[in-house]
Amino acid sequence: MSTELVSTAFTPTPSLDGTHVAVGVAPVAPDTVTALGVPVGADSDVPAGLGMDRARLAASGFDAKVGATLVVPTPTDPTLVAVGIGDGTTLDPAALRDAAAAFARAASSHGSLAFSLAGTEAVTTEVAAQVVAEGVLLARYGYDPLRSKPKATPVTGLTLLVDGDGDASTAAARGAERGRLLAGVTQLARDLANTPHNHLSASRLADVAMALGADAARGLQVEVFDKDALVDLGCGGLLGVNAGSAEPPRMVKLRYAPSTGEPTAHLTLVGKGIMYDSGGLALKPGDEVHAQMKNDMSGAAAILAAMSALGALGCTTAVTGYLMCTDNMPSGTALALGDVVTMRGGTTVEVINTDAEGRLVMADALVLATEEPTDAIVDIATLTGACMRALGTQVAGVMGNDATLVDQVRAAADATDEPVWELPLERRYRKELDSTVADLKNLGGANAGAITAGLFLAEFVGGLPWAHVDIAGTAQSTGDAGWQTAGCSGFGARLLTQLATDFVGPKATPRS
Repeated sequence: MSTELVSTAFTPTPSLDGTHVAVGVAPVAPDTVTALGVPVGADSDVPAGLGMDRARLAASGFDAKVGATLVVPTPTDPTLVAVGIGDGTTLDPAALRDAAAAFARAASSHGSLAFSLAGTEAVTTEVAAQVVAEGVLLARYGYDPLRSKPKATPVTGLTLLVDGDGDASTAAARGAERGRLLAGVTQLARDLANTPHNHLSASRLADVAMALGADAARGLQVEVFDKDALVDLGCGGLLGVNAGSAEPPRMVKLRYAPSTGEPTAHLTLVGKGIMYDSGGLALKPGDEVHAQMKNDMSGAAAILAAMSALGALGCTTAVTGYLMCTDNMPSGTALALGDVVTMRGGTTVEVINTDAEGRLVMADALVLATEEPTDAIVDIATLTGACMRALGTQVAGVMGNDATLVDQVRAAADATDEPVWELPLERRYRKELDSTVADLKNLGGANAGAITAGLFLAEFVGGLPWAHVDIAGTAQSTGDAGWQTAGCSGFGARLLTQLATDFVGPKATPRS
């Protein structure tokens, strides 16, 4: 399929605003609000405004556990929704985010929403406002551009109700805006990953990046490398994977720098951007997983979305991003099993399996990343089924060569409720990547596949502090749960945004 033949019915609209929802703060709900979320703790007094006592709530099946909801119809607007927050004294941001998401679903037929922050004092006002905004906006996300009619009622506005002095309102406003921005990066990542392959090629993703870069307020510079440029750079991994596709490859290089002052540190991000992964000549089976392979560019989507928000968030870290974009398709020109490709920097790799393509395209970018000054490199990819088998669909894998950097990734994961679990970069398995005809082969043995994939990538980072995040299991959600919605999850976008804004250049602390 040529680029000219790809459907032009839809191109994702890059926007930091996600659903373009205004999020505000007020002491009382505006007249336009039609549904109001009222937090109810498991042991605290029931808010008088609900007009129900604890016994009546219990009789109605409401137990105040986190995520429990009960719609309380009223003669006039707004409709009240009791929202369980569990033990209010131990409430944490993740639980409050999930409670807000539950409210948004309970009020699914309402567009203008409000949520009271009363009873959430265990979480600071600023953070409470942030996570409530995230929970509401993310839970009500829907991918509707290709539907004749929208499937769901969109959120048109969200007001957070805050009692108290001006300081509380100011803190809530800061948190609400940060929550809106962070929800927006996940929504953009979801939009990109949910877009079918015939509507979003590598060149079109590059166009989205260019459109984002055209907004000077983002502080984002975008450079696109076409096939000829990739040949000049010697990016044999990306070119090799692209060999079977009629669509040309693209490498997108993103640069963000703070608008004022010198950067406090420099972080480099590398993302896998396989627009559709058929497996190449190692063809995947024709099942539901194969149909989901439009999401194999979720790592690149997460980086693009995250970097688009750094300017608005006042990030003081300089960030460089590499998006390695191509299809992986079978054809008469596709890589064959046993072929050898030469990566940027000269390392030769025997291709044992053409469905282990993500590590090939990222290896080129990792080498490029080492050729410029940087404090650390983090890559993100839907890389291995082995990681999904080990950690399931709720937790991503992380590994790396530097304890300080891995710990920063874990801290960002905790803050955003995008959980990661560290896997060992176990050198004992490195010999499984030895090839009899080349420097390396792209696949290890039958076991420890997530680790051997990490060991492969580690060969290309030149000893710089580096961490690898495997989101193969977390990139797709089978249904609504907490802030997640069915479909591509956008996992990693908020994690990377948090990492970049909090990043401290690590002092090398090798993993033992």
